[in-house]
Amino acid sequence: MNKIPIEISNHHIHLSRKDIDVLFGQNYQLKVRRELSQPGQFAAEEKITLENSGNKIENVRIIGPERKETQVELLKSDCGKLRLDAPVCDSGDLENSAGIKLIGPKGKIEIKKGVIVAQRHLHASEADAKKLKIKDRQIVKIKANGVVFGDVLVRVSKNYRLAVHLDRDEGESAGIHQGSFGEIVRG
Repeated sequence: MNKIPIEISNHHIHLSRKDIDVLFGQNYQLKVRRELSQPGQFAAEEKITLENSGNKIENVRIIGPERKETQVELLKSDCGKLRLDAPVCDSGDLENSAGIKLIGPKGKIEIKKGVIVAQRHLHASEADAKKLKIKDRQIVKIKANGVVFGDVLVRVSKNYRLAVHLDRDEGESAGIHQGSFGEIVRG
């Protein structure tokens, strides 16, 4: 059995350079609060507010570094609170995604697309993928704490560290926490 670390993800946002400039001021540089497990990724000190239909979620953490396009990753429970229908999809797959208003300390912006609920996924290096006998873009099942999660998208890159990403809603409902482990279910 190959134990795979599980990481629990809360709502967060990835910002483009253009949107950082609007929300925080021209040429503003995000400050690193802490490094994340995936190389080059970090939780920034900065947070913003999301608003839709008069409903808000405040203190949404920014994940750096900046991206080509702004992407908001919500939990399903957030979608209910904000009264919006965000698709469950792979990170970066922003076609047909929802829009939302972003409020920062220096400005506001309304994005027309970019709000998603991230599909559960498994990050793996090429070596990990070979060892686990999985391929990029494959869909697998992961068992953790007696619960089997289907529709887990495999994402392989030489830059990734092995980890399954579940959102906070799913993790909490299954009694899974940061530092738990899972395994691929075959068959």
